[in-house]
Amino acid sequence: MNMKRSILFVCTANQCRSPMAEAIMKDYLNNMDLKNEWEVQSAGTWAESGFPATAFGIKAMAERGLDTSGHSSQPVRSELLNQNDLILTMEEGHKEAIQVEFPAVRHKVFLLSEMAEVKTNIEDPIGGSFEDYLNTANEIDEWIQKGMPKILSILNFSE
Repeated sequence: MNMKRSILFVCTANQCRSPMAEAIMKDYLNNMDLKNEWEVQSAGTWAESGFPATAFGIKAMAERGLDTSGHSSQPVRSELLNQNDLILTMEEGHKEAIQVEFPAVRHKVFLLSEMAEVKTNIEDPIGGSFEDYLNTANEIDEWIQKGMPKILSILNFSE
């Protein structure tokens, strides 16, 4: 029996970018008929537990037919990091913070964009317009799409 592969997306408060990334990734896996073989979660480096996704974030995902209204934020903690095979962050600062605070997992922490051989931050849309959230969702989607071959290869996945 196959072990489930697992990915953790990380942003700051786990209310905007990482819940979007989690929903978009789950949608891709669902479309690839792989959702039962993967575990996808999100967390935040400065998150507190139990907060919903932002209203604009929920609305931006709804425009894609994805529902993040049940999202509940959670902080990054060692148990969560240890149980995931791959940790993808939105910003260099998130990556560094995790690698410094949790050195045992540093080898599996990457910027999301690094999956597409690029190093760039995905800016936080918090406080911005609905259009900012749509742009962020599109950017996350693009990086996941471009990075999917590398994500699959890092996790030794072949259909």
